[in-house]
Amino acid sequence: MSLVETREALRAVAELLLAGPQYRATRELRLAVRAGGFGTGVPWDDVQLVAVDGTELVVFRTSETRRVQLAGTLGNLAAAAGLTPYGLGAVYADSTGATPDSPVTVDPAAAGELAAAWGAGDAALRAFGLAVVGAEAPEPILWPEHFDVAVTVDAVNYGVSPGDAGIPEPYAYVGPHTPRSGEFWNQPYGAARTVRELGGEPGILEFFRTGRSLTA
Repeated sequence: MSLVETREALRAVAELLLAGPQYRATRELRLAVRAGGFGTGVPWDDVQLVAVDGTELVVFRTSETRRVQLAGTLGNLAAAAGLTPYGLGAVYADSTGATPDSPVTVDPAAAGELAAAWGAGDAALRAFGLAVVGAEAPEPILWPEHFDVAVTVDAVNYGVSPGDAGIPEPYAYVGPHTPRSGEFWNQPYGAARTVRELGGEPGILEFFRTGRSLTA
């Protein structure tokens, strides 16, 4: 099973079983990077946290914790976890289009690679924010629409994506709201380098620093 297939399966889970139910209850879309994957950004009702941990969906409630293997359909997963699926097609344009009948299959190695990329990106964004902004640095947010963890500082977006149609593997990006030109800027929206090329958190942080120096 490919990285792309696992990424799209996890994105559907993130949309219909994490961000969707959270948005319906709180009108909050933001998710957060967690060890092993990602989780909801705010609690609602008796749900303290819904998270993806490796190849499991985990629901923490005030009264119980449920762990469900990521296999079957989204509807099966929701029923086992005690969740009601909720799509976000009316909230943003790039919805997954997944339904409760959509199958979910997750490769452990691919899920681990994606979790490592998000984790490295989240750590680099936190270090970057502290260095540039200080104690008031924005909290990194994992957005369900594009599945990237990101912050915006001085009209420039910094983030790490798990991959997309343009770059099929995890990559870091710098996206200034005002277009720039030059060797560093290799994408229509700004600049991107794969996480593999950057070598993890230190390289991602240095990439963000370079982007900052060219946009400050």
